Amino acid sequence: MGADLFGTPAVPAAQAPLADRMRPRDFDELVGQAHLFEPGSPLAAIREGGHLSSIVLWGPPGSGKTTIARLVATVAGVSFVSFSAVLSGIKEVKATMERASLERRRTGKPTLLFVDEIHRFNRAQQDAFLSHVEKGDIVLIGATTENPSFEVNAALLSRARVVVLRALEPGDLRTLLERALSERERGLPGDVVADAEALELLAANADGDARRALNALELAASAAPRAAGGGPRRITLDGARAALASKHLRYDRAGDEHYNLISALHKSLRDSDPHAGLYWVARMLAAGEDPLYVARRLVRFASEDVGNADPQALPLAVAAFEAYHQLGTPEGELAIAQCAVYLATAAKSNAVYRGFQKAQAEVEKSGSLPPPQVILNAPTRLMKDLGYGAGYRYAHDEEGAIADQQHLPDALEGRRFYEPSDQGLEALVAERMRAWEALLARKRGN
Repeated sequence: MGADLFGTPAVPAAQAPLADRMRPRDFDELVGQAHLFEPGSPLAAIREGGHLSSIVLWGPPGSGKTTIARLVATVAGVSFVSFSAVLSGIKEVKATMERASLERRRTGKPTLLFVDEIHRFNRAQQDAFLSHVEKGDIVLIGATTENPSFEVNAALLSRARVVVLRALEPGDLRTLLERALSERERGLPGDVVADAEALELLAANADGDARRALNALELAASAAPRAAGGGPRRITLDGARAALASKHLRYDRAGDEHYNLISALHKSLRDSDPHAGLYWVARMLAAGEDPLYVARRLVRFASEDVGNADPQALPLAVAAFEAYHQLGTPEGELAIAQCAVYLATAAKSNAVYRGFQKAQAEVEKSGSLPPPQVILNAPTRLMKDLGYGAGYRYAHDEEGAIADQQHLPDALEGRRFYEPSDQGLEALVAERMRAWEALLARKRGN
């Protein structure tokens, strides 16, 4: 529990981290989220003293989800209980629900229950909130970095409004950093100053995360040397670089950002954009994605989106996978990058992919249709007597090395699944197939 149980949100102590001390004390101090308070929005209604409703705050880390929940409780004048879905289980949830029910009977007011990382609660844990939300015992505010339409129960979503927060812009973060330097009561000590370029660097490298920006500022301040003669401690550009050390990119290998970035890579390659392809590969690897996962996706892309337009794409993608497997990081990453560029600049065709989908759909629809007997082997006398292989024609003995005989089941005779495109080398495949069809038509006397 992150606040006073059934009380107001706790005020950060003087020794608390800077990011905690600098939390906005009212909605006017929020930065970068003005869109949340447009007329008709649930937060605008709450700020104006209107209806208090359950909401799900969906946004990246450090965008203000926890702060907004605390401010809602303060403005509404209701008890505030904070849960972390990582640390709390169903036992704690049920106990809190019972207390919230008693609190409402005693005061007539609901309890504001804030659940951080609500997507980490399983379905049973999320279901435990439902009846208490319906009865009015609690107003639920859930916070999540993941798409709530996938991670939050539909029943719970139907009782809450989804509010989308945005990653903070560098200008917003600069405002917060300057506030931390100027506010003596909550911010840094008065003997700390910062160069403008240092603040710019900290804001630009926080990846939209207020907490990360303020933590880096606090670290830089703690290491800043005091000027000669007892002057203020100065955060320089080099000091800011040292505080940042390594830039942390927003990424979750099991969450939305994982799927967002692989989708961006796939579509960039499909649209033949090698520049974007290299960028998204670099982004994923820098954020800690498994390079073999990226390489596997490139192998899939080679078949799905390049196909027979450039048959060399698939062996090259497999070679890139094997190269990384042998070399590891960082040497093997270049093979993945090379493959991405090749795939982006290769001729494209999804004809095999579409043809295979059609064939799969037909199998699902028609079931186990028997193959024509003419193309069956007859290794035993009984099978020969039953007509297996009777009349089979050996293609290499035929004109054009193609035999005029049936290959699909009787019910599917004449069906076409693969329609080659006119892209790259597949255009030659299309030309060859047209020549075969003309030859077969001539053999049949058509």
